[in-house]
Amino acid sequence: MSGPHKITVVGTGYVGYCLPKDTKQLLANYDRVPQNLIQAIVNSNTTRKDFIAEQIIAKQPQTVGIYRLAMKAGSDNFRSSAVQGVMKRIKAKGIEVIVYEPLLDEERFFNSEVTHALDGFKSRCDVIIANRKVDELDDVSDKVFTRDLFGND
Repeated sequence: MSGPHKITVVGTGYVGYCLPKDTKQLLANYDRVPQNLIQAIVNSNTTRKDFIAEQIIAKQPQTVGIYRLAMKAGSDNFRSSAVQGVMKRIKAKGIEVIVYEPLLDEERFFNSEVTHALDGFKSRCDVIIANRKVDELDDVSDKVFTRDLFGND
């Protein structure tokens, strides 16, 4: 891989435990009611994850890092975060994924290595997916792929 790979995107798809589950439940509840909106919401979330994964895969990285799994700053909730869908798509192409998540005690997350060593994480990854801009990634900003245009959630 050569050259700068900084990409800024808006949103990796909607996230959280409730919204993905609730939209799918609404779709099931109103399956006999003529409507397009709920299915469009579900489809757009899948499309967004596909798009982001394709953008990363196009850079032909050997290793992709996931910087933090939490959906929002200050949160320790990463159940059903959108980045998990992106991880799945990247790994399906045979690309190694490493997760930097200090709040996770497990050694593996979705069969990917989990590390707490930030410097090693930054040096090993060709592309780093981050939910938001953070100062501790400034020294590798050319590797960062983020949805954060303005430095906040």
